[in-house]
Amino acid sequence: MEKRKLVTIVTEENIEHLVVADIKRLGAHGYTSVSASGEGSRGTRRGDWDLNKNVRIEVVCDERTAHAIAEHLMKSYYRDYAMIIYFSDVEVLRPEKF
Repeated sequence: MEKRKLVTIVTEENIEHLVVADIKRLGAHGYTSVSASGEGSRGTRRGDWDLNKNVRIEVVCDERTAHAIAEHLMKSYYRDYAMIIYFSDVEVLRPEKF
């Protein structure tokens, strides 16, 4: 097993396609995306109407790519969109996939 970073991004579903394009351009080999709901500083997001949906995007990558993704997303989206980013240390099998 080898160590990698798990980057978790929770943001508005309407910008998912932009965030995914950025992630790929910055060197991630893949991602997983699922619908998400919750409550935070910008209120409750239940997903009960189209402009109130969140998505959780997870990326497993090396540390350099993880920091490049976070830095870019913070500069590009934090001011105008609900978004949080957090990191976790993970160990992976088949590290060449990440």
